[in-house]
Amino acid sequence: MRELGHEVRLIPPAYAKAYVRRNKTDAADAAAICEAVGRPSMSFVPVKSVAQQAIASVHRVREALVQQRTKLANMIRGQMAEFGIVVRRGMSHVAELLARLAEPGAVPEMLRRMLLGLGEALAMTDQHIKAADREILSWHKENECSQRLASIPGFGPIASSAMAARVVQPTRFKSGRYFAAWLGLVPKQASSGGKVRLGGISKRGDVYLRRLLVNGAQSVLIGREAKLAPWTARLLAHKPRKVAAVALANKMARIAWALMVRGTKFGAASPAA
Repeated sequence: MRELGHEVRLIPPAYAKAYVRRNKTDAADAAAICEAVGRPSMSFVPVKSVAQQAIASVHRVREALVQQRTKLANMIRGQMAEFGIVVRRGMSHVAELLARLAEPGAVPEMLRRMLLGLGEALAMTDQHIKAADREILSWHKENECSQRLASIPGFGPIASSAMAARVVQPTRFKSGRYFAAWLGLVPKQASSGGKVRLGGISKRGDVYLRRLLVNGAQSVLIGREAKLAPWTARLLAHKPRKVAAVALANKMARIAWALMVRGTKFGAASPAA
């Protein structure tokens, strides 16, 4: 469409849905889109480049493979638990179950054959995940924005490359607070009559990016540096670890926005205005 000279604007479906009247038809959808696009406060989705769309798709494929690996491991674990064979939690301990399956007589033979097939599928899925990791790491090394994001504590190649690929125009957010709210890392509001009521975390926006940030924050809180830093030490002293992880993820999102907008690395002095 751009090659034909048109200006492309992408609208989030949830924003256009609010303008659909009565029943859902093609004509009603088209009228809702025309109504939504003319609103001055409407938010549009920036169009990704081909390279950004490709790496974003690789992340989606990897996410689906990780979910498939978890399902296979849980199936093997659950079926063997029916026969009294239980190991500790974690993907690393599934190898113990597969080692027990190698011994005839551990479970009935018909079930043993099926679980061995699941073990082969699990190994193949793990190989595909490693292949996706190599593609992501290769793209991360060539992308300057992704490397700058990796300088933030809690950011690795996965989180930094996903952030660089999915956040196309960070300047469209007024500040880091708006960016953190877009990721769903702020409380929900139900305010009325001048009285502010805050609820739980909204969990709106990009689910994948939010999960990566929270996981990265949890890894930071486990380290020794978290107990030495005043801000995280004070947070851990008064809040549960998971609550502290969400608060730290909010802070990481704000730092990531600042680095993407200013073009600097974490810890480096920002250029003079």
